[in-house]
Amino acid sequence: MLKQYRMFADYNRWANDIVYTAAAELTGDEFQADRGAFFGSMQRTLNHILVADRIWMKRFSGTGNAPTSLDHILHADLPSLTEARRAEDQRIITWVDTLDDAAIAADFTYTPVTVSTVITQSLWSGLSHVFNHQTHHRGQCHMILTGLGKPSLSLDLAYYLRSDGKRWLGA
Repeated sequence: MLKQYRMFADYNRWANDIVYTAAAELTGDEFQADRGAFFGSMQRTLNHILVADRIWMKRFSGTGNAPTSLDHILHADLPSLTEARRAEDQRIITWVDTLDDAAIAADFTYTPVTVSTVITQSLWSGLSHVFNHQTHHRGQCHMILTGLGKPSLSLDLAYYLRSDGKRWLGA
């Protein structure tokens, strides 16, 4: 299970880099325009992914800053958002590398941003959500890009495994 989460952490870094590279080709108006995604624009969607990652990493590790709203804009401009994304991706990779089987199986407790209910769940299930959540919203970024007439992105895990992720193909 640990190998899978380490692969997902690196896959997310790779996929985020592809999305951010494509976003860098947008004009300022295209970056900020509401395109019908859950959080509206590319700017707001990319910020949301980073916000959610920071919230979850604070829950998991007890460290870092965690925004108190899911639609918080951490960075209005793409260059500073890109720098923050790369740092967060490295933080996730580094943290996942510290985990062992006992940590993954252990429970953690938190209160969601959206409701004041205390939740206890296993770390593996929370971490699975984080990686799935990123994939979900990157799909919305893809929709924004293609809706603007930009080239389609190849973000499938299979593409990653055939390129940057070849080291994960072995036993």
